[in-house]
Amino acid sequence: MHPALQGLITVVLGVGGCLAYFYLANLVLDKVLVPAQGANAGRNINRANLVRPWLFLFPALFALGLYLAYPVFETLRLSLTDRSLGGAFVGLANYQQMLSEPKFWEAMRNNLLWLIVVPAVSTAFGLLAAQLTDRIPWGNLAKSLIFMPMAISFVGASVIFKLIYDARPASQPQIGVLNAVWMQFDGGLGSFLVLRLLPGLVLLGCAGMLLYAVWLVLRPILGGGSPRAWLAKLVQLALSGLGLYLGAMALWSLVRVFSAEIPYGQPQTWLTLPFWNNFFLMAVLVWIQTGFAMVILSAALRGIPEETVEAAIVDGANPLQVFFRIKVPQIMGTILVVWTTITLTVLKVFDIIYAMTNGQWQTQVLANYMYDKLFRANDWGIGSASAMVLMLLVLPILVWNVANARKEMR
Repeated sequence: MHPALQGLITVVLGVGGCLAYFYLANLVLDKVLVPAQGANAGRNINRANLVRPWLFLFPALFALGLYLAYPVFETLRLSLTDRSLGGAFVGLANYQQMLSEPKFWEAMRNNLLWLIVVPAVSTAFGLLAAQLTDRIPWGNLAKSLIFMPMAISFVGASVIFKLIYDARPASQPQIGVLNAVWMQFDGGLGSFLVLRLLPGLVLLGCAGMLLYAVWLVLRPILGGGSPRAWLAKLVQLALSGLGLYLGAMALWSLVRVFSAEIPYGQPQTWLTLPFWNNFFLMAVLVWIQTGFAMVILSAALRGIPEETVEAAIVDGANPLQVFFRIKVPQIMGTILVVWTTITLTVLKVFDIIYAMTNGQWQTQVLANYMYDKLFRANDWGIGSASAMVLMLLVLPILVWNVANARKEMR
């Protein structure tokens, strides 16, 4: 059968089946189960109206239960069994073995690094692009170009960036853009400015922002303001500790940038450089997600009342003050939604790692670790255990998003 005809038949049967189900469900409910006639007609109509939404929701609930709920419980069951023992119940042994593997902790560290960098950078770039493209005549064209990577699959984007990072011997022309630029540096002033000073300033700026964020988090506690719950204080202290750790890492990286010996004239295999290769992989996801963030935040910026902006300008606020003190606070809810949506994508990232490094050279992430255990090592116990860990990491963000959405609807 021709694929086009097969697709047409599928659409007709799908739509026709839905219409037939809803028609027959109404018919059975109103004519057979609770007919609107006789002495109890009014009561039957009320009962039918109570049952009817559940009849309409049943196909969706059944599909969700079949394709979401059942796999969750089955994965939990498999995580408590051992395939090599014929599926025998082993309790938490798989989780204990998983926690003892260095690759699992490498995946956790890398996922944490992705969670810190990708949502922040994508949201910041998207917000910047949304603000700037609204101020230029050809803004719609610029938005289209920035949004275009969203139409590319993760694997397709990975192939593109793999060519950008490609390395050939020094005697051959470099087809990788990054190495073609790299080979132009020879240790002169330009090399110092681009390879040492510029990264140093970026790292110094990151350290400064992290320390400022720590100060903002700790200021209510240090200032002795209004008393807070002990749980809130504990969360603040944990966030402050994380910020201090990341700030110290940024300052240590700054020292390494200025003290490292740079191999001029030698093409670099960028994806094999430990730690830094993670950032080269993150660039792919940032490139894709920036367009998504820009579209959502651009709509939010256009929804800001002009009166608030005009009042700030009349009061003498400059453009930066208008942006950070007037516009950003009014769209903070949208920024958080964009941030958490990208965070969910980051937690589940798999395609980019699989297509570019396959988890080698210290680039392992949880989703790829799960795939390795399930389909390469044929170890359903540890693979399912890692899937449960991934689900537990995603679940709080999903609950928070749903709670926020319901709050806004009220």
